[in-house]
Amino acid sequence: MSIGAGGIRSCSLAFGADQLRKRDSLKYAGILESFFSWYYVISSASVFISMTCLVYIQDALGWKVGFGVPVVLMILSTLSFFLASPIYVKPKAKANWLVGFARVLVASFRKRRIELCSHNPDELYHHGKGSALVVPSERIRFLNKVCVITNPEEDLMPDGRASDPWCLCTVDQVEELKALIKVIPIWSTGMLVSVNVCQNSFLLLQASTMNRHITSKFEIPAGSFYAFLLLSSTIWIALYDRVIIPLASKIRGKPTRPGLKQKIGLGILVSAASMAVLAIIERVRRETAIREGISDNPNAAMHMSAMWLLPFYFLLGFSEAMNGVGQNEFFYTELPKSMSSVASNLFSIGLSAASLVASFIVSVVRGFISGENQESWVSSNINKGHYDYYYWLLATLGFATFIYYLACSKAYGPCKGGQGGIAGVVREGSADDDDDDDDDDDGYSTLS
Repeated sequence: MSIGAGGIRSCSLAFGADQLRKRDSLKYAGILESFFSWYYVISSASVFISMTCLVYIQDALGWKVGFGVPVVLMILSTLSFFLASPIYVKPKAKANWLVGFARVLVASFRKRRIELCSHNPDELYHHGKGSALVVPSERIRFLNKVCVITNPEEDLMPDGRASDPWCLCTVDQVEELKALIKVIPIWSTGMLVSVNVCQNSFLLLQASTMNRHITSKFEIPAGSFYAFLLLSSTIWIALYDRVIIPLASKIRGKPTRPGLKQKIGLGILVSAASMAVLAIIERVRRETAIREGISDNPNAAMHMSAMWLLPFYFLLGFSEAMNGVGQNEFFYTELPKSMSSVASNLFSIGLSAASLVASFIVSVVRGFISGENQESWVSSNINKGHYDYYYWLLATLGFATFIYYLACSKAYGPCKGGQGGIAGVVREGSADDDDDDDDDDDGYSTLS
């Protein structure tokens, strides 16, 4: 299952975006951004269906039928994929970026004693034929020595290729590694935001002690409340793409879309606010449990409705809609086209890392805020613990992350395509696509 999911999730987003790369007119300027949004909507909706409909099928008809339904769906998915395969755009893989990174790192160590000359017009750089990058950027400048040709007769073969690719790399290889290093700080801010999404086990404890009845006979399972987060993010993405953006464009009289960094920043800020709201809700819940005399029984249900948790899910869903989709767009826009699969996986890697960070925070809280005469904030008895303090801690970390993000965003500089973000890249897509038809022969150029 891990191998299958890894193959699908690591490629499907980038593969879908590849189908739209040729669109470069103003009519299709925002279609790639819409694709990212709706991809996230469908992914969330599928999880929502699995948590509701499939769980109901398993309970009503048994596990054999419950597991059989996904099997049939995957068979149909596989058949539809191969039947439509002839009409797909399938770019050929030109290079192995992982080997390229290794070569840049090894070459930077081997050439560590070479001194770079500032603005030397006679400096020679190794680059791929047809590459738009003939001169490396000035950021992370110490890596530029990797693509400097010190002696053309020794460093290059007659056909222009490097005689030792582990000592001389192309400008493109250097810039790809620089691009990845450059986005890591902003990636780390998203990882910290995802910590808030990893609190589902504690929310399960809260919901299980609250009144979950919709009617006198129908009660929502505590484990199904996570579906409200998926539902909220799906609704927000749909509203953003089909209502908010068209309405804002109509009011301003021209196409209007917020920048990618603005979307990410807004998502971080709202995520912190959602934890503050959850802290307030938990304080009211805890006080209600004490007032009703059930503080010693963490399994007892109180009269406070579990629907009080919905404002938190509403805000966190909006945060996911802005930050999650914004990060995917940002990575796909800012990283080179050859790293599109890497770009589409950075957000998922951040979620995985966030799970580890969330576990670390809980361990620290339990280790430092507990004792013989003091209950831990995250006590197994939720009524005697102080989960509200724990949520305030996460809210504080969230607001600190927002400040950290502002610093990272300012240090990063402007995005590709300017304020147009990913739409700007779509308009420039035709020029990039033309480069893909060139051969991979290497050459060199001077700074002048």
